[in-house]
Amino acid sequence: MARNQSIKIIPCEMRGTQAIVADSSITFGRHTHEQFGIGLMDRGGHKSASGRGLVEAWPGDVITVNPGEVHDGAPIGCTSRSWRMLYFEPSIIAEAAEDIAEGGRLKGEFASPVVRDGQQASAVRRLFDVATSTAPNSLQQDEALLSALGPLLQPIQPRLSGFPAAIHSARAMMDDDPATAVPLPVLAHEAGLSQYQFLRAFTRMTGLPPHAYLVQRRIHLARTLLRRGMKPAEAAAACGFADQSHMTRLFVRTFGLAPGAYTKALG
Repeated sequence: MARNQSIKIIPCEMRGTQAIVADSSITFGRHTHEQFGIGLMDRGGHKSASGRGLVEAWPGDVITVNPGEVHDGAPIGCTSRSWRMLYFEPSIIAEAAEDIAEGGRLKGEFASPVVRDGQQASAVRRLFDVATSTAPNSLQQDEALLSALGPLLQPIQPRLSGFPAAIHSARAMMDDDPATAVPLPVLAHEAGLSQYQFLRAFTRMTGLPPHAYLVQRRIHLARTLLRRGMKPAEAAAACGFADQSHMTRLFVRTFGLAPGAYTKALG
């Protein structure tokens, strides 16, 4: 299958938001996002596997992803598929969730990775149009955001109970310094477990084994550094990658763009 690829970052005046329009046959490896994502399938079919199961999305379907959710993605059939996506910083969704809960302390997440509902699709389509409008209007933005999120956000389901607090501490060692490769014995010691016990527990908790998790943290750090103007070679070294080509391969598998193309798209 020929690999067609067009992934564009669209100017977006809505705070804490990034807009993407894609038409691609690329297959994405297992990865995570740091933001909430909500969008629409426009053409073709897309399949994805995550902790929420294996799903398929078709034109008109709403598609969502939660921060830290491990998932992949591939086209269905031998043609490319197109979609549009908005990625929101968690603080934006937290504010909206609190408002939707009418002052409660609701922590919200998207309950379903695919929603097949015409009314909700229209609300997400309007949200995308308002967010990418060249004449931004804060009242329209707030209205569109709450209208789209209201039916989709659900209380976060507890999934990490039963894991020792020290596992979270070991994960924090990687979160705080992704460029440093902490050995498995050190992580296991931090958690007070054998290496095998830690490996199993960590994978159950995050959806990824420790090394794959660390690679994701490095990729997200690299994207942050690129947004700040750092050159790809410098970002690769700062994030602990063996070289720039190694970072580039993983960056493309995660975001669909090479680091240089990503920085160019940012303008």
